[in-house]
Amino acid sequence: MTRNPRFTSNDRFASHPDEQLLDAYSQAVISVVEKVSPAVVNIDVQKSPRGRSRYFQSFSPEVRGNGSGFIFTPDGYILTNAHVVEDASNIEVTLADGRSYAAELIGDDPDRDLAVIRIHAANLVAARLGDSQALKVGQLAIAIGHPYGFQTTVTTGVISALGRSFRSSSGKLIENIIQTDAALNPGNSGGPLVTSHGEVIGINTAIAISAQGICFAVPINTAKMVIPALMKGGKVRRGYIGIGGQNVQISRRIMLFHELSGDTGIFVMYVEPHSPARKAGLQEGDVIVGFNGQQLTSIEDLQKLLTPERVGVRRRVAACRETSQLTILRRNQKLFLSIVPEESP
Repeated sequence: MTRNPRFTSNDRFASHPDEQLLDAYSQAVISVVEKVSPAVVNIDVQKSPRGRSRYFQSFSPEVRGNGSGFIFTPDGYILTNAHVVEDASNIEVTLADGRSYAAELIGDDPDRDLAVIRIHAANLVAARLGDSQALKVGQLAIAIGHPYGFQTTVTTGVISALGRSFRSSSGKLIENIIQTDAALNPGNSGGPLVTSHGEVIGINTAIAISAQGICFAVPINTAKMVIPALMKGGKVRRGYIGIGGQNVQISRRIMLFHELSGDTGIFVMYVEPHSPARKAGLQEGDVIVGFNGQQLTSIEDLQKLLTPERVGVRRRVAACRETSQLTILRRNQKLFLSIVPEESP
């Protein structure tokens, strides 16, 4: 047999490293799916109509909805989006192995678009929760869910940005959002966003309708802060100052000049009318770097401090309200603003 002189063994092996790389990527995704998908559930919801006639009959039949979620404890607690189970009169959960169970709503937090529901079943697989604070822009992200009711749909992408603010369709401002280009579709809401190590680092929540490849997830560290309150009392009380912002890098020159201990802060994109931030004099373009003398490097840092116990939120007697102090950078100045956080409306 005559050999083709244009191709040698070296040519054949030259592409081998690329093939190995692609195969390693595929194996990583396959491994994650095998590990996490048993914990991902499909959620079918019957929602009660808001309107009733004078005869106490609904104007329209019950509306059905669909979403995703994932088991995070072996005894059946499931994390999903608040908008998935909002106004639910009946919640049914279908596991990856086909078993179906009625679920009860344990609690929800519309401000963060998070909810905890529970089923009572045996032999449940729980997903492992990661650390969203350790995320880096550009790292692999894998979304798993049940869009349109299709069982275990997987999409991949990267972490596109961190610390975003996003206004949901209900008008609520959700802060400290993860932006990813892992494709999401209706029904993906509430499903996990996962790392290449199989750890959940976000809860898929929304799609930018007017854009392509821009999807959002609530960081798992935010969920970790919310879950105990939802499991204990069904809701979350938190402080509120009324800003939309994102994490921003601070130059080393400014950091040294103002004697800051961190090189990141919170860039104020907008200030809501009549909010505590507006009353305190906070402006668009300010960079928040401290709260009550503590250094802030991210929106998550601020969220941790805006608790009822720490800030003394809305009280009946105005004189009893606790005043806090924001440290901000405005142009070339370092300023201190007095602010009275309120309970989130």
